[in-house]
Amino acid sequence: MDIASRPAEPEQNPQTADAAPAPQAPPVIRREDYLPPAWLVPEIALDFDLGLDATKVTSTLSVKRNPEGNGAATLRLNGDQISPVSVRVDGEAASGWRMDGPDLLVELSGDAHEVTIETALVPSGNSQLMGLYASNGMLCTQCEAEGFRRITFFPDRPDVLSTYSVRMSGDKATFPILLANGNCTAEGEGENGTHWAEWYDPWPKPSYLFALVAGELIANHGTFTTKSGRTVDLNVWVRPGDEGRTQHALDSLIASMKWDEETFGREYDLDLFNIVAVSDFNMGAMENKGLNVFNTRYVLADPDTATDADYDAIEGVIGHEYFHNWSGNRVTCRDWFQLSLKEGFTVLRDQLFSADMGSEPVKRIEDVRILRIAQFPEDSGPLAHPIRPDSYQEISNFYTATVYNKGAEVIRMMRTMAGEERFRKGTDLYFDRHDGTAATCEDFVKAIEDGAGLDLAQFRLWYSQAGTPQVAASLTQEDGKAVLTLHQTVPTTPGQPEKQAMPIPLRVALFDRATGTHSGESLVVLDKAEDRFVFADAPADPVLSINRSFSAPVAIEMARPDADLVFLAARDDDPFARYEAMQSLVVQHLVAAVGGGLDEGQRSAGRTAIGEAFRAIVTDAELDDLMRGELMLLPAESYLAEQLLVSDPGAIHAEREGLKAWLGATLADELKALHDRVSAVPYSREAEARGARKVKTQALVYIAAGDGAEGASRGIAQYRAASCMTDRQGALMVLASLDCPEREEALADFLARYEGNALVIDKWFSLQAGSLHPRVLDHVRALAKHPEFRMSNPNRVRSVFMAAAMNPVAFHDPSGEGYRMIGDIIRRLDPINPQTAARFVPSLGRWRRVEPARASLMRAELERIAQESDLSRDVREQVSKSLG
Repeated sequence: MDIASRPAEPEQNPQTADAAPAPQAPPVIRREDYLPPAWLVPEIALDFDLGLDATKVTSTLSVKRNPEGNGAATLRLNGDQISPVSVRVDGEAASGWRMDGPDLLVELSGDAHEVTIETALVPSGNSQLMGLYASNGMLCTQCEAEGFRRITFFPDRPDVLSTYSVRMSGDKATFPILLANGNCTAEGEGENGTHWAEWYDPWPKPSYLFALVAGELIANHGTFTTKSGRTVDLNVWVRPGDEGRTQHALDSLIASMKWDEETFGREYDLDLFNIVAVSDFNMGAMENKGLNVFNTRYVLADPDTATDADYDAIEGVIGHEYFHNWSGNRVTCRDWFQLSLKEGFTVLRDQLFSADMGSEPVKRIEDVRILRIAQFPEDSGPLAHPIRPDSYQEISNFYTATVYNKGAEVIRMMRTMAGEERFRKGTDLYFDRHDGTAATCEDFVKAIEDGAGLDLAQFRLWYSQAGTPQVAASLTQEDGKAVLTLHQTVPTTPGQPEKQAMPIPLRVALFDRATGTHSGESLVVLDKAEDRFVFADAPADPVLSINRSFSAPVAIEMARPDADLVFLAARDDDPFARYEAMQSLVVQHLVAAVGGGLDEGQRSAGRTAIGEAFRAIVTDAELDDLMRGELMLLPAESYLAEQLLVSDPGAIHAEREGLKAWLGATLADELKALHDRVSAVPYSREAEARGARKVKTQALVYIAAGDGAEGASRGIAQYRAASCMTDRQGALMVLASLDCPEREEALADFLARYEGNALVIDKWFSLQAGSLHPRVLDHVRALAKHPEFRMSNPNRVRSVFMAAAMNPVAFHDPSGEGYRMIGDIIRRLDPINPQTAARFVPSLGRWRRVEPARASLMRAELERIAQESDLSRDVREQVSKSLG
């Protein structure tokens, strides 16, 4: 699931002696230009002589001409920042080879050959964390998307599938544990304190799924018995001392394996499954066949160091990577344009898994909130793209919320239209048809179409059109019947000025105002620009509940009186719809307030309506606290900005904080009572206790907004009394935004308490960089100079600067200092780790949707970055599209 390495820069035209070379755009790779590989590699043997500062790799490729290829005699093997030490063909030193940029070209006369290549690597010098690299004395790999070419020369593309035999040898004291894909077939002692291990993976896989880990590790061991009766050995490998924080990860793996058998009929296919936690990692985790490599933040957990959200994330990510064993590994992608084939489908699978493991309504709300915060802005910005893109310059830039999260929503819509049983028939057909192959998104849609008996011809537009559809809805009464009129538009996006209507499945219900009930939910499918749906048995003057359970990833536009939204927030029996009504009530008010469309009377009336709904949520004794915690959340400022063609971040922040303070003051007694009640609930991992902790922090947020002194008093009391990280971090988050002595006390205690625990210190950094403190920019600058800050560690960089980039107070400071700070970190980080650097660019790329003064400052930062002559392809593509 991780992002690609930095390919070599294209050659540039010579300039005058005094002029710097003009930067050139990287070449564009187009989906329509796909050609099958000229040569296949059915088998590859890899021999590693391991060392942190010097590793020798000998690869032996059994190649054969592809009958579906172009018949070329030249074997092209991709490389990136490596050179061949030697090249042999069929055991003899080869003379017919040459370099073409980073790639090795070998001339072959027959239809099948054995090509052996030796390369020399310096893992300790690999700051990009792609290919083979060193991390705190360990060696590990990351090969998705194009990292394998940094290890050895190979046709590094997803449609070349090989069986891998791997031999590793190295110093036993430095590398006591030697791991690779598949099953361990042999191991032994070598000379001079070395040892070796051999691994074999019987399942053909693309090179991006290759993995190797060597180092000092200790495992939490378990077993799982598959439905066919095989015993699978399970290991969660971590640094010595961390093994006590791995049980939740192991339990999550076992739960994932059981769930996938029961829900999708997928059984694990090796004798061994290993997970390794690595502290230096660009992304969250990687699904390498039988050897998943994880960022430590998605493995290590205990109540003192991990929040409830951390526990949920570990369970979800463990599940995601395990589910890839079928949706990504056994059936992989033909090319990288098909990335959503594995990622969108697997995100849906991990969402369904997490929903079954916990609260389905709460999980659905969380997933939609992430979509709206991360993907909706992507869809409306300069980097908008379909879930199956048509072109790219750097593949790492398409590991996006659109490919992952919107991709999941598109497949969820198929499931909604088919029903669970028929959808399962479609996925079974997909796995049966394409097991062991490199497939396309079209292959998946066709399998669902055939297996579920659906006509998805028009639905395929969801794969090719970018943008979030806007659905205007109106409900009228005609001859005693309710008529729902829907109209869809798909906004213009870069390269797609005109769009066609797409099928949009919407779950709807019509409530009786008097009884608070409805006669049943209906599924309507809007598959044209405009359509009418008649409900003959609707109650008089009904209240419409639409897009229930968020059945389609669209924006609903409907003018509704506050009274209807208050009704739905209190009475709707669909938990998501209830949440949506509360969100709409707040969004409607805040957008009008930001736009200057409210006088004081209207502002007061709007707040009163919100307060009425909010009071009902806070005091409803029948509502479980997990759901209460979701309903208490105000819409994110980024989502509010999406409702405006051009936004004023300062005005949005002021209005949202003003409403929060008003609610905190108006409902002070109710909030204090709620905080007191949930503070008495003892710690456990049960839903009731987790809900209490969630509500505890939410209540504290509002109390502090309404009365800073009361918030500081309760915050430090909650911090001191905390028996778990959830309560401690929640209290520290609130205190970090207050200008009070309790803030400094809690921050100092937290740092001292968790000294040496990198993941928890990341929290200490991010809570300060993401705070609403008036001097937050000064705090960020100080954090960047802190002895614990390291530019080489992606987690630490994100904990400071991504937190700042997502913090509207810091990022949108009217001075432009926040923009300059992010521009500087992009330029500093790009030579070290271009993938992580590129992730910061989209925050600046939203300049067109921001008011003119700030927009000018944001654009200026992008132009300053663009002037750099040696930008990576990752960053240059993002910047050029953001400016174009």
